[in-house]
Amino acid sequence: MKNPKLTLVGAGPGDIELITLKGLKALAQADVVLYDALVNPELLNHAPVGSLKLYVGKRKGNHEFTQEQINNLIVDYAFSYGHVVRLKGGDPFVFGRGHEEIQYADSFNIETEYIPGISSSIGVPGLQGIPVTSRGYGESFWVITGTTASGELSEDVRAAAQTNATVVILMGVSKLRKIVDVFQSFNKQDMPIAIIQNGSLPDEKIALGTIDTIIRIAEEEKIGSPAVIVIGEVVKLHAHFPSHLREWKSLLEIKN
Repeated sequence: MKNPKLTLVGAGPGDIELITLKGLKALAQADVVLYDALVNPELLNHAPVGSLKLYVGKRKGNHEFTQEQINNLIVDYAFSYGHVVRLKGGDPFVFGRGHEEIQYADSFNIETEYIPGISSSIGVPGLQGIPVTSRGYGESFWVITGTTASGELSEDVRAAAQTNATVVILMGVSKLRKIVDVFQSFNKQDMPIAIIQNGSLPDEKIALGTIDTIIRIAEEEKIGSPAVIVIGEVVKLHAHFPSHLREWKSLLEIKN
């Protein structure tokens, strides 16, 4: 009989080499792997051949399992099989509901462990040469969910827009129009913004612009989800930001 255990593992932003060594060791000892939509499926190759692997991902409008069902699966599999590895994209404690799952397992006296992952909120901009903080450009940063449990844009976006901080918004592409409206309402129409889709993966795409131009640029670049939105002066540090912006402004002048 194996002791029931839950290990929350952060898989990082997508590139399989960005998971931690400790995370890989946990995967190698898994009896069951419950993995999310943003997890690179190649990571499952690091789990034992005979282990049970179950997709429990949630995407907008497509939930294979509710959170309550996932919680129950964790407990059932821990008692039935032993070591359950809950593999989540990014970091399990950054909009990953990881703490809820640990609390639920704890309530059944199941041993739990948390292994951090590289959050896409920091790693994805960084891989594009955009630091979330940099002397002279940004002294702090906010990480905000673009879509709350009610389906609305978080009110924290309005609060953050009134600061000089870098604003990183996850799960916010569908709310881009509302995000733009918020920043325009505070006269930040010239604020640099980047939207990075599929960060760290071979099919990564980026849209660079300002609050006033980003909707048209994102449409031109065919940007979709999943993507990370970065707003702030630090976006100017991207290697192609100045030339890209000049080209877009010239195009707008020709069209108008």
